[in-house]
Amino acid sequence: MDPMTIAIVLVFIAVAVLSGLVTSILLARTSTEQRRLREMVAATGGGSSLGIGTLSLTDRPGQVVKRVSTFVPKSPKEMGRLQRRMVRAGFRNPARAAVLFALAEVVCPITFALITIYFMGVVRGGLLALLAAGVGYALPGLWLARAIAMRQKEIQNGLPDALDLLIVCVEAGAGLDAAIVKASEELALAYPALAEEFRLITTETRAGKPRLEAFKNFAQRTGVDDVRALVAMLVQTDRFGTSIAQALRTHAVTSRTKRRQRAEERAAKLGVKLVFPLVFCLFPALYVVVLGPAVIKIMHSLLNQ
Repeated sequence: MDPMTIAIVLVFIAVAVLSGLVTSILLARTSTEQRRLREMVAATGGGSSLGIGTLSLTDRPGQVVKRVSTFVPKSPKEMGRLQRRMVRAGFRNPARAAVLFALAEVVCPITFALITIYFMGVVRGGLLALLAAGVGYALPGLWLARAIAMRQKEIQNGLPDALDLLIVCVEAGAGLDAAIVKASEELALAYPALAEEFRLITTETRAGKPRLEAFKNFAQRTGVDDVRALVAMLVQTDRFGTSIAQALRTHAVTSRTKRRQRAEERAAKLGVKLVFPLVFCLFPALYVVVLGPAVIKIMHSLLNQ
């Protein structure tokens, strides 16, 4: 493949990605969400009574719409599969993150293949370039999957402590919304991902969404089984009018038990995982140290005969 062909291919890919980015921005501006936000701003007289963030009376309607859209998160039902994965990884602008992810899936294979061809040539490095392109294509997906897993693990481990804070606040006389706000402030240092999700719940409820819908969006954004169980418990509690504190206490005990069981499971797997480092790293050195002198003496004795 000559350099001219490579340049033409790269220019074509760049133009295609740029066209897709411009199209996505134009579609986002004309979406149903933006239209509803404009209607809400027009109905409230420029956004002075929205009660979200710090909106000024002097803001124009277009500026208020833009600022409100950054505060209120998009419902997971209205997102695509890739955008939901971006939200689960912690990206608060899933549309832009999805575009960058798609761009990375295009650029990484081309970059890896070109680097391989540059160092090894077209003839010798053709097959390796294909393998490198496959690795480059899979690399963004692997990174995204690891980011999602790490964030879900943090939320899962911090949920029992968050439930304890909610129980203390509710039993002290605070409402559930005020308890969520307090828990998000206290958990910001230890579990920032869970604190951010609590802040999103507060933002949605202040924007006018029902509390149960905000909790369901929380479960869909995170994709954690313990969070789904918590949301189902809160829905049942709200439907039947039972005690929230007692329900939270019961679920906190269950979540703490699951966290301890997961830690015990990881500890039990540790022995099996140590087999491979022992076999490939420790045993060869041990054999050299223990059997090396004996092998040397045997070789000397055989050579002297």
